[in-house]
Amino acid sequence: MILAVTGGTGFVGGHVIDGALAAGHQVRALARRPQPPRTGVTWIAGALEDADAVSALVSTADAVIHVAGSVNAPDRPAFAAANIAGTRAVVEAARTWNVRRFVHVSSLAAREPSLSHYGWSKAGAEDVVRDSGLSWTIVRPPGVYGPGDMEQRDLFRAARRLRIVPLPPRGRLSIIHAADLADLLLALATSPGDAATYEPADASGAIGYTAFGRAIGRAVGRRVLPVPLPAALLRTAAGADRLVRGHDAKLTADRVAYMIHPDWSADPAKAPPPALWRARIATDDGLSDTARWYRAHGLL
Repeated sequence: MILAVTGGTGFVGGHVIDGALAAGHQVRALARRPQPPRTGVTWIAGALEDADAVSALVSTADAVIHVAGSVNAPDRPAFAAANIAGTRAVVEAARTWNVRRFVHVSSLAAREPSLSHYGWSKAGAEDVVRDSGLSWTIVRPPGVYGPGDMEQRDLFRAARRLRIVPLPPRGRLSIIHAADLADLLLALATSPGDAATYEPADASGAIGYTAFGRAIGRAVGRRVLPVPLPAALLRTAAGADRLVRGHDAKLTADRVAYMIHPDWSADPAKAPPPALWRARIATDDGLSDTARWYRAHGLL
């Protein structure tokens, strides 16, 4: 098949491309900057706001896997531009080219659109997909981790160097290895499917933040102290990060609003059908795999 992938230069998109090539598919991927040649991949220069580039990406594709989006933006209009308008551009191109399958990567944050601008924008993007008239499936991943992930790296470094893992206030979450998520996205893109919204997770199910912190400690070979941080402290830290790094701040007020929600676990009732997909990477194995990658790249 010819698979059109947005976000192919990012963490999850990179795993999708790896999986697609391993399965023998041809990939067409959007890229803002020049990319090294890769057998089986046609890089399309441009971004989601470039209609000609998006059209070239989608043309003659058998399926679209829309991964691209923003998890960090300075304000609501910026989130809307990246996540809602960006999704609309890809949907419109897919309709124009009569693409038969559209797989959209959303977020569990879309369940709680009032908590954060990010969640609001992901819910808005889901609405665009549902109203598209395409053969669509929406996937809401929980916390995604694995080799190549830079979002969780600071937790691994703190566990390795300080023997503590700073965490949000007490709650629970689900996680999923990027390779497992990529397998699901490819299974959906390459098979017919009814309109559905799935919330996948690894086989361990939901875990508490404290258990998650200890699992990171095991991955780096340390006995650690998980430290739940009060919401007020996280908000203060977000303000400091904004003062120091401006629009480049990683810990934003919007992200804190998302983080302090007590339950980011996948809904078992929305799990993908077992006949289609099952997670194969256990939590401890996946975290150890991630720690080895960080260590090999000098990131711990």
